[in-house]
Amino acid sequence: MKASYTTSPNILNLNNGGVAPQPKVVQDAHIRYYQYCNEAPSYYMWQILDQGREPLRERLAGLCGCSPEEVAINRNSTEGLNTVIFGLNLKAGDEVVLTRQDYPNMINAWRQREKREGIKLVWIDLPLPMDDEAQIIELYHKAFTARTRVVHITHLINWTGQILPVHSIAEEARQRGIHVITDGAHTLAHVDFKVPALGCDYFASSLHKWLSAPFGSGLLFIRKEKIRNVWALLSNNEPDGPDIRKFESLGTRSFAAEMAIGTALDFHEVIGAQRKEARLRYLKNYWVDQVKDLPRVTFLQSAPAHQSCAIANIAVAGMKPEELSAELFNRYRIHTVAINWEHIHGVRVTPNVYTSPGDLDRLVAAIRKIAK
Repeated sequence: MKASYTTSPNILNLNNGGVAPQPKVVQDAHIRYYQYCNEAPSYYMWQILDQGREPLRERLAGLCGCSPEEVAINRNSTEGLNTVIFGLNLKAGDEVVLTRQDYPNMINAWRQREKREGIKLVWIDLPLPMDDEAQIIELYHKAFTARTRVVHITHLINWTGQILPVHSIAEEARQRGIHVITDGAHTLAHVDFKVPALGCDYFASSLHKWLSAPFGSGLLFIRKEKIRNVWALLSNNEPDGPDIRKFESLGTRSFAAEMAIGTALDFHEVIGAQRKEARLRYLKNYWVDQVKDLPRVTFLQSAPAHQSCAIANIAVAGMKPEELSAELFNRYRIHTVAINWEHIHGVRVTPNVYTSPGDLDRLVAAIRKIAK
């Protein structure tokens, strides 16, 4: 698996949660399509490569477990979620439930609607980590009122790796007629699930994360009956129509990157979704279990196995997250990311399928020295 990637043998990349490297076969496909386009761009892009969009849509629908008529191909989670956030019909006084631990781009989008149109944002503050799913569900349900129109749920909290019980939250919301938006940036091709099983109406993900597709590739899922509810974010001849393709009027984009998504799907399917999830969780547990009992070390992800997977967040008493991250890189050439966000202070560590236990032994040795 490691030989399938072109990652540095010297810098140990443990920030795969931000954006993942692509295996060489995906890089090669991207470059091949890119060079192909440059032979005669307007011909090869629109008359040749563009013919692959519908087969790709079908394959992405297979990954999501939904109809191809519910999947739009775009560039990232932010674009997909902003499409829904700005596309839903809301008016002054309508309430939107979200958490302070959601992703900043999404929070800023909702704040823009609040500032411009007078909708009301109802905030939940999740005291992460939270092992009790019933407590999480209760926090959301208590926030719902007769004026709640939307609930925004982050499937996996990127700061800590906590997986939220989306289905249980969504079940109550839909019974109340509340739109359910799910930020799936970190879960698609990371944990094994099908999008409709979450019970949400809208879902977006970045394919350049756990699918290891080219940078700047993503998808948006909208339940078929809900597509009319969402105005196209960019211009379209029928912006309030029922066709999912209205969300793909992006103008000129990278056809090469888009078509190489298919090769990333091939790579993912060769591994198998269940095996991939099991391996990622094993890698997280492999290093966490070796350092979790050190006196100065604490972890910020949930303990139950199904509530986290590859991502862990570690803190060392007496060190700021940026100091720990800098120490790991400057002394040991281990790349991580410092997190300081809404009561969450630690270093996020994210291996990927190409990470070996030997790589993580290097991390464990470094943490043991630092924790002394």
